[in-house]
Amino acid sequence: MTELSDVRFLTVAEVAGLMRVSKMTVYRMVHSGELPAVRFGRSYRVPESAVTAALDRPISDVG
Repeated sequence: MTELSDVRFLTVAEVAGLMRVSKMTVYRMVHSGELPAVRFGRSYRVPESAVTAALDRPISDVG
């Protein structure tokens, strides 16, 4: 198991830049539970491993 000191947390803006989506899209993903996050005060931090996992998931075909 990874220790908390080994986990790298990213801001919503950093996640949006990596995923090439808007910050609002990241907030929607956090609130829907699609992307796990930790709340620090009034801001959210997302584990880098969760972003990597989200980017590695296959995109479902809609329609």
